[in-house]
Amino acid sequence: MSKDRSDRTPAPTQQAAAAPHRAPAASARAEIDTFLNRVKELGPAVATGQRGRLIFALDATMSRQPTWDTASKLQADMFREAGSVGGLDVQLVYYRGLAECRASPWVGEPLRLATLMAGIDCQGGHTQIGKVLAHARRENDSRKVAVLVFIGDAMEESLDDLCSAAGELGLRNLKAFMFQEGYDPVCEQAFREVARLTGGAFCRFKPGAAHELAELLRAAAAYAAGGMTALADLKARNSSGAIKLLEQLK
Repeated sequence: MSKDRSDRTPAPTQQAAAAPHRAPAASARAEIDTFLNRVKELGPAVATGQRGRLIFALDATMSRQPTWDTASKLQADMFREAGSVGGLDVQLVYYRGLAECRASPWVGEPLRLATLMAGIDCQGGHTQIGKVLAHARRENDSRKVAVLVFIGDAMEESLDDLCSAAGELGLRNLKAFMFQEGYDPVCEQAFREVARLTGGAFCRFKPGAAHELAELLRAAAAYAAGGMTALADLKARNSSGAIKLLEQLK
């Protein structure tokens, strides 16, 4: 998704070092356990017989390269989990630099998504979460999207503007699963509000915690492909990610 939505070709840039994070007030493991436990009755995320559609959005600004690389390796887990339910189509969305915000075509296999992600390096710049939310709304208006998954560690935009955009998603029953790396309080406030207004879920995970992120992505994919039934089945297999999502979805 670019500003004019005409340029959809990822381009490599320079790698950058990760930024420091503030220590957590509570255990990230406990937060993930809490996150997965609040799943209450929801309507189906996708119509019966259809493949789920999930927008996989990531902050690709300067501090994000380590997590980008981790997410690139973990994305295949989403397809494997969804494949046992009904299948999944994923669109990669990312922003970086001064005004670059792009979306890939929809893909239905992990190898293709991995190839797309491998061609992108993180680049310094400000957050563009509002553009991600606006893009998700347009995609959903074209064809139903089950879930927006967003991974980031910062928010540098107007919270009121983000809340307005999130409200538009909520009206369309497009849930945002907001996954925060680290412990920035401004970021947490914004991510929680976006999740609340869309009827989605928020979770924080420790910097570099690949296992925690993997569990959350598997749970998101299960919900996108099979709704609450698939998520409950995943929870029954002791998935902390499924427990967190089930706990928060209303």
